[in-house]
Amino acid sequence: MAFVITSPCKDEKAGECVEVCPVDCIEEGKDMFYIDPAICIDCGACEAVCPVEAIYIEDEVPEAETKYIDINRKYFEEQ
Repeated sequence: MAFVITSPCKDEKAGECVEVCPVDCIEEGKDMFYIDPAICIDCGACEAVCPVEAIYIEDEVPEAETKYIDINRKYFEEQ
């Protein structure tokens, strides 16, 4: 289980999450950041600093935002 970045990040891209990630699992996409689930160590550092509260642990993503679980995974499958 990894953390997932959801819609509040879209077009925001503040970047604090990238700066605090100890394993560099967050990548910048065209319109938002993405967390690589294969690298994420579930430390929660990114979640704590997100100014728009866009980051959730996968099991706690709000129902309206669950499509972002697949969006994040697909981003890394296409890399």
